[in-house]
Amino acid sequence: MAELSTIARPYAVAAYKLGKETKALATWSDMLVLAAAVAANDQMKTLIDDPKLNAADVEAAFLKVCGDKLNEQGQNLIKILVEYGRLSLLPAIAEAFEALKAQDEGTLDAQIIAAAKITATQTKDLVKRLEAKFGKKIEASVSVDPEIIGGIKIIVGDTVIDASVQGQLQNLAYTLTA
Repeated sequence: MAELSTIARPYAVAAYKLGKETKALATWSDMLVLAAAVAANDQMKTLIDDPKLNAADVEAAFLKVCGDKLNEQGQNLIKILVEYGRLSLLPAIAEAFEALKAQDEGTLDAQIIAAAKITATQTKDLVKRLEAKFGKKIEASVSVDPEIIGGIKIIVGDTVIDASVQGQLQNLAYTLTA
């Protein structure tokens, strides 16, 4: 079976192209985030998977929950996804859309994992260094994970910069056993 991201990508690309043509990328971003949250809701998942409900009922319920937050094009996307039984793809579609949007805007997402809470100044400094290294604007999210013992781990796309004590210990263990 194909990966969810592979199936979701054409929908994200279509939404992105439409948003770009109509200069409504922010609107599409908001609509997809909302629709993804609705689709990920446990009660909505139960409703979507209920074999007693037909597609029209699922569509009506979904659109009612979204209310007026979806424009006509957003509603059409939901109708298509319902028709093909792919509403569960909405979180993956939203994620792929955001990646396309970020790539177009020249931004990258960075995940900064620290052993202890870092200050806003330290975060700013790290972001500046990452922007210089990657040559793009960096949107950083910071989390704390005491399991890395000390130091920091940074993930930007496929690049992992591991300056954690846990990473160093794993490298040492690998070296000693090799």
